[in-house]
Amino acid sequence: MMSLSLIVKREFVAKVRNKSFIVMTFLSPLLFTAMAMLVGYLASVNDDEVIKIAIHDESGMLEPDFKDTKKIEYVNLSEMPLAVAKEKAAKSYEGLIYVPKVATPLELEKKVEYISDESPSMDFIDGVQDVINDKLFRYNLEQKNINYDEIGKAKAESEIHLSKFSGEESLKWFNEIKIGIGFAFGYLIMMFIIIYGNMVMRSVIEEKTNRIIEIIISSVKPFKLMMGKIIGTSMAGILQFLIWTVLGSGLMLIAANFLGINLTEVGAGAQLKEASENISNWMIYIPEVLSLPWATMLISFLVFFIGGFFLYSSIYASIGAAVDSETDSQQFLLPIILPLMLGVYVGFFTVINDPHGTVATVFSMIPLTSPIVMMMRIPFGVPVWQIIVSVVLLFATFFLVVWFAAKIYRIGILMYGKKPTYKEIFKWLKY
Repeated sequence: MMSLSLIVKREFVAKVRNKSFIVMTFLSPLLFTAMAMLVGYLASVNDDEVIKIAIHDESGMLEPDFKDTKKIEYVNLSEMPLAVAKEKAAKSYEGLIYVPKVATPLELEKKVEYISDESPSMDFIDGVQDVINDKLFRYNLEQKNINYDEIGKAKAESEIHLSKFSGEESLKWFNEIKIGIGFAFGYLIMMFIIIYGNMVMRSVIEEKTNRIIEIIISSVKPFKLMMGKIIGTSMAGILQFLIWTVLGSGLMLIAANFLGINLTEVGAGAQLKEASENISNWMIYIPEVLSLPWATMLISFLVFFIGGFFLYSSIYASIGAAVDSETDSQQFLLPIILPLMLGVYVGFFTVINDPHGTVATVFSMIPLTSPIVMMMRIPFGVPVWQIIVSVVLLFATFFLVVWFAAKIYRIGILMYGKKPTYKEIFKWLKY
């Protein structure tokens, strides 16, 4: 145990004293804040831009139906000849909506044309088509002597009341909040594994390349050396992540206050902005969010975080021991990344629809995907026995993988000058 603690301390100190580690620890929050502020600024600038669209309506049927919006301003050029309107629109406007002269609105179904050198957005095209469809709809109703306004008055907007069998009320968007919380936990685990798992691999490759490993391996067992690297690197990673969180949050708040940029516009879109403007409507979710099994989620996050990182880091360490350079390691990284990506996609596309379904339950038990999928399921309420089974399988697989990884590590750490193949690595497991 003494040698393991010395290795852990050495790895931790070596990582935190590394110049690149120190620089990126403090530079990354600055870069992220600057990028977020830039995105927020560009989003606010984009909202202020108004696009001018010309209209040449020879029929006189559609032009009155095009109403200005916050982003689009329509200009009527119907009094000009078509050739002159096209020339003016090409110079001064985004595009030209051309409506030919027709006898009845029904003929407009496929005759309206939008002329522009730039491809229009799908939202704009859908808006123009909606105007045409509404005109045709009104005309068809008039032909059948049906009053359009009466139809509008007859429409109703229903709202279903959600409740539990216990009698408690349930909220409409609460499932989306649950999947958001679970996805945040799962995605955090995945990113930590990828970033700091690669750091473990690079550390092994560096020592192997510098021949330092030949001295270390003479007094320390390969298993302890590998575990020391994993634990030491994970501690350095956790420290760096905590600094990122604290420093990044502070910088975001300071920058937002000084620059006056609305953080709700940064990467969240119109839905989050609308939600922030109607915050009183979301206050009712606070009691429900607080009622979530936070103790279970946080404890499970810690357990799955440790188990998942140790599992994948042992694989990263064995890859680092088997190769001589980072370039050679690329062929072995895909089998590591695929289960992580599979966990994210399975969790996102199945848990939100059926968190207790067969697919979600099975993948929350498979050790390579359970740290991500199970964390997405827990906010929906998972039986304790399923969490226990998943944790047992995860750590059992971890010890099994460590046993195999130690064999690869023991042989590969002293191999130089040759790119290993999967067949050779399989042979090392027999030694």
